[in-house]
Amino acid sequence: MENTPARRTGGGTALIKSVSLFVASGRKATTAAAAGASAWKSRVGQFQDTADTTRFRKMGDEAKCSSRMLETLKRNTHFTRQEIDSLSRVYQKLVATNRKVLTAQTTGTGPGTVTPSNGSACEGLDRVVFRELLHNAFDLVTEDTLMDRIFCVFDRAGCGSVRLEDWLCGLSVFLRGTVQERTAFCFHVYDLNSDGYITRDEMFSLLKNCLMKQPGDEDPDESVKDLLELVLRKLDLDRDGKISFQDFQTVAREEPLLLEAFGQCLPAERA
Repeated sequence: MENTPARRTGGGTALIKSVSLFVASGRKATTAAAAGASAWKSRVGQFQDTADTTRFRKMGDEAKCSSRMLETLKRNTHFTRQEIDSLSRVYQKLVATNRKVLTAQTTGTGPGTVTPSNGSACEGLDRVVFRELLHNAFDLVTEDTLMDRIFCVFDRAGCGSVRLEDWLCGLSVFLRGTVQERTAFCFHVYDLNSDGYITRDEMFSLLKNCLMKQPGDEDPDESVKDLLELVLRKLDLDRDGKISFQDFQTVAREEPLLLEAFGQCLPAERA
């Protein structure tokens, strides 16, 4: 298991908290935006001067979606026009805050950018910031494998960074998703190699990471194997030794508690 990375979202966490509360409770976007802006300003104040303030204000203005993108996002998410605009501003401020912190701490290919294995640069929310948001804004406490898989499902382009469209579509599932959307999300998280099935090996890995070793357990793997057989009997409806999406969807519809059978990957409380 990898070491937990150092925190560096700072005021970004307070920012997303204010907006997630706004989305959950239906408050006016102006209220959330004002609260978020105040939290963000206190975090980045140590880095900015008058010129930076002007530049970040312009960046916030640029966060507004184009009309075409806005209509696409309205069709593909459960957010209103006003909510999309507010969440877009939050995203840009989080990226800008992360860029400033990275610039102060490190030097590399460019502040705030992620360079994936194919060599192309993609700006957005990186894994460290994303993990902090899951922990602090959504009370999502889970182990590293699932954290990484949630990031990968959000990162639909596979560029190593969560872009604006990914951010909005992912939050739509997190906060307003239908049963079918949330079921598909969980299945993709658990499908570790993205082959369309949750295999026996993947189930073993997920269950082993979820279970805590008990004192006196000589062979904890045996306990995991026993649990794996129970899970397969419940979820593998066609008895082919692996769980298809159809298997998973059918069982989760009948028994919603099994939606997160292999570990938490959704917010603790649904909006």
